[in-house]
Amino acid sequence: MGLPRFTCPKGGDGESSPHLYVANCGPAVGLSYDTIASVFGTYGEVKGVCAADESGTRVIVSYHDKSSAQDAMKALNRHPCSSLGGRLLHIQYSVQSLGKVNNTDSVPVSTSASGLDIPGLYLMHDFVTPQEEQELLAAVDDRAWQHLAKRRVQHYGYEFCYDIRTVNTNHYLGELPSFVSPILERIRTFQTLDHSADIALDQLTVNEYPPGVGLSPHIDTHSAFEDLIFSLSLAGPCIMEFRKYATAVWQEKSTSSSDVGEQISEKNSSFVRKAIYLPPRSMLLLSGEARYVWHHYIPHHKVDKVNDSLIRRGSRRVSFTLRKVRKGPCQCAFPQYCDSQR
Repeated sequence: MGLPRFTCPKGGDGESSPHLYVANCGPAVGLSYDTIASVFGTYGEVKGVCAADESGTRVIVSYHDKSSAQDAMKALNRHPCSSLGGRLLHIQYSVQSLGKVNNTDSVPVSTSASGLDIPGLYLMHDFVTPQEEQELLAAVDDRAWQHLAKRRVQHYGYEFCYDIRTVNTNHYLGELPSFVSPILERIRTFQTLDHSADIALDQLTVNEYPPGVGLSPHIDTHSAFEDLIFSLSLAGPCIMEFRKYATAVWQEKSTSSSDVGEQISEKNSSFVRKAIYLPPRSMLLLSGEARYVWHHYIPHHKVDKVNDSLIRRGSRRVSFTLRKVRKGPCQCAFPQYCDSQR
């Protein structure tokens, strides 16, 4: 769920808090979180121990009350601790920082597709195992990335052309790579859709998003892909927002690399907004109305607010988007949103 962000209290080092920032302490110096919690637990009930950053040498120890933190600070700060390998700890009080969370732009976030009530939207948690996740990430990292303005991509089967927002069906790149075969097999046995066994997905786009990078609101071009669009989230979490506009709004084609589809100007404010939390290893499915009518959008945040929790995005998020290329005009039931029928 990403690293929480902590900072010094506004009153400076003299102001206490239940949270302690502890340097020279952590997995990188041979100290497990359980060991740290046990030692600091001598001074009061420890609420949790987590990494302060990605160094592995600094942690946050959180108590339920300030008095326990004060006792630990007095006993351990700048004193060798025999229970922690004789290490000299450097401790200061810390408080949790919200980061840049735009509360004025917030929308309630659901953790399940059923909570959004968007026809054709499905979310499957733990679609792949942690080991499979690492194997998939290693597979794409062994291959060449294409660099866009703010992220990296890979295309398989057919390349998506961002300038015309569709694929060149005459330029076939070959079969999908073998590392996605287990995913495809799992999709074929997915019970939510009656015709899932007949799915023959033939296009894969892999996106790597660094922290703070999202995706502009868009609908995947109707004439480019068939009804079912699968998106597997790996490595890091994010929030995806869905927008249904009062009327279909079209924008002239541009050379934007935002991703597939028709992009909408933020000036058009007449829309319904709903949002869902996508944890790592989850599979999102867009079909029917969710695929053809609702714009999907990933806010450009480093910190997402999910109900009462603040979730910091990881160092990267990688998505596998699987689709079937459409070979003829779209004949969907939503002509007002369809580039083939408008």
